[in-house]
Amino acid sequence: MSDQTPANVPAPSAASVSSTPHDMPPGRSTINIGDEFGTAKRNLPPAKIVLPAIAAVLVVVGIVVFLQRARPQASGSLDNVIAVEIPGQTLTMVALTFTFRNTANQALYVRTIQGKLKTESGESGADAVSAVDFNRYFQAFPALKNGAQPALTPETKIEPGQAVTRTAIVAFPVTLDAFNHRQSVSVVIQPYDQSVPVVLMK
Repeated sequence: MSDQTPANVPAPSAASVSSTPHDMPPGRSTINIGDEFGTAKRNLPPAKIVLPAIAAVLVVVGIVVFLQRARPQASGSLDNVIAVEIPGQTLTMVALTFTFRNTANQALYVRTIQGKLKTESGESGADAVSAVDFNRYFQAFPALKNGAQPALTPETKIEPGQAVTRTAIVAFPVTLDAFNHRQSVSVVIQPYDQSVPVVLMK
């Protein structure tokens, strides 16, 4: 068997090897192999569908975050305010009697108790005095005892649904006249395991 092409058989021409769309049988479509089927254009839905869907998800997430944002797990009221001026000092001693109610589903433990005062000249705050000093202040300033209740001390446990009426005594660095013309006064109770304190204002 010879490897040479017989002389009487013509060599195939380039036109006969390469087929053109004109050589395709009628009724068949052509495929452009230049199209890339792995691109985002082929695999992703149109932007007019994707963008509204993303916007809807963001709205839902925003609503959930708003509803579950940090909020106080207790409530109450500031019931009674008695103030006396300390002679010879720019200090006013104030007894703040309040009701504190645990509205959470678990017990609350009191971490700190403070008083806050807002006047025309600004805000000031001070920690509540220790419960062991109550009698000493009551003896020095008997007016503070009017309507006073036991102190709310740090580490106090408040059960779910429990309400207690307590008193905090605070010394504000203002005159009695400035205190009487205050804009607001409040008790600020910070429980453990909570980022938001409970503010009882009057």
